[in-house]
Amino acid sequence: MRILMLSQFYHPIVGGTEQHVRTLSLALVALGHDVAVVTIQHAGQASFAMDQGVRVYRIRASMQRLPGMFGDNKRQHAPPLPDLELVLALRQIIAVEHPHIVHAHNWLVRSFLPLKTWSKARLVVTLHDYKLVCAKETLMHHGLPCSGPGLVKCLGCAVHHYGLVKGVPTVLGNWAMGMPERAAVDMFIPVSQATAVGNGLMRGDLPFQVIPNFISDTMTVPSVDAEPYLAQLPAEDFLLFVGTFSRSKGLDILLQAYAKLTNAPPLVLIGYPTPEWSIPTADCTDKVFIFADWPHEAVMGAWSRCSIGLIPSTWAEPFGIVALEAMSRGKPVIASRIGGLADIVIDGETGFLVAPGDPDVLQKAIQCLLDDPLRRERMGQMGRDRVVAFQAKSVVPRIEQIYQELVAA
Repeated sequence: MRILMLSQFYHPIVGGTEQHVRTLSLALVALGHDVAVVTIQHAGQASFAMDQGVRVYRIRASMQRLPGMFGDNKRQHAPPLPDLELVLALRQIIAVEHPHIVHAHNWLVRSFLPLKTWSKARLVVTLHDYKLVCAKETLMHHGLPCSGPGLVKCLGCAVHHYGLVKGVPTVLGNWAMGMPERAAVDMFIPVSQATAVGNGLMRGDLPFQVIPNFISDTMTVPSVDAEPYLAQLPAEDFLLFVGTFSRSKGLDILLQAYAKLTNAPPLVLIGYPTPEWSIPTADCTDKVFIFADWPHEAVMGAWSRCSIGLIPSTWAEPFGIVALEAMSRGKPVIASRIGGLADIVIDGETGFLVAPGDPDVLQKAIQCLLDDPLRRERMGQMGRDRVVAFQAKSVVPRIEQIYQELVAA
C-alpha cells in the first residue's frame, strides 16, 4: 500500500508528534508498505532525503516568505488555510507517489483538502492536539481549561496569544476550514479519549477511532553521537522533565515544588524555548540543569539515567508520549491527572497522578518517591511492563487495519 504522511515537522526536528510520525512511518515500511513523508522545509534542510526507506519531501510555504510571521524560525507552522505554494507542491508529489492513503497529523492537511478528490486517496487525520476546534491547539483560555469554542471568545484569546496580526486570521482560518476538513476526512484518529472529547468528536457523527500514540519496539542504546550531550548530565541521580519550556507544561509549578524538596537531587530540564517562555534561568538554582534542542536519542539516554520522570502539565495533554518514554526505561512517572496522561500512568502503580497546578501536592509526591528507592524500582518495573501495550507492534496493526478497510471500501 502506498501511504503519504503529512506533518509540518519531521526528524531531525524533535517533539512528540514528530517522533510519532517517524516511528509510524518506519514501522509501516518494515511491514512492507511504501511510505513517503511531506513536511515543511526549514533552513539548512534538503528538499528530498531518504530516512531508512522513507522518502522525505520538504516543501516551502508562502507564509514562510512573510517577515515576522514566526516567533521561532526553527519551527515554522503550516497555516490553518490552504497555502497556494504548499498546494502546488503537494500536487506535484501526489502525481509522483499516487498514494492510496494520505495520513495527516496537523494543519498541513488544510493544503491537501483542495486536492483530495483529484488524488482519489483516502484521508486519515490523527489528532495529536485540539487544532480542530482551537486555534491555539491547547484548549486553554487565559491559562485555564476552556469550556468550549466561541467565535468572539476565540478571537480575544488568540489575539492575546498571537497578537492582532496573526491571531485574527488564525482563528477565522481555522473556523472557515474546520467544516471542509470534517467533511473530507474518512477517519479521525484521536490519540486519547480526552482528545476525542476536546475536539468535539463525541457530539457528532464523524468517523473516529481512539488509537494511542506509541513508541518503538526496540530499546536502542545511545550512540557515540549522543555522548557529548549525555556527558553534560549530573553524575548523581536526578529528576527529569522533558517538554517545551512553557507554563502549559507546568514548568513554573515544577520549579516551585522543587524549591520545597528536602535534600533534593539535581533537576534536569530538556526541551526547547517558546515565544511564551524562553529558557527560564532566572527561576532556577545551580542544581537545575537546562538543555535545549537535544536529539531524541540523547533524550532517551537521559531517561535511562534519571531516577524519576516529571510531567506536571497544567493543560489537558492530548497524550503525553514522554510518559511512555520514561516508563520504557523503567522510571516511575509523576504526572498531572489531566487529559491523556491519565490513560498512561496508573496512579500508585507506575507512578503518581496529581492535581495540576498545585506545587504542594507535586512536592509531596516527588518527596515520597525520593524517600523510598524500593518503591521507585517497583513502579519503574511495572511501568516497563505496561509500555508493551503502547509499542509499535501492538498499535501499528490497528492503524494498518484502518487503511485496509478504507481502501477496500
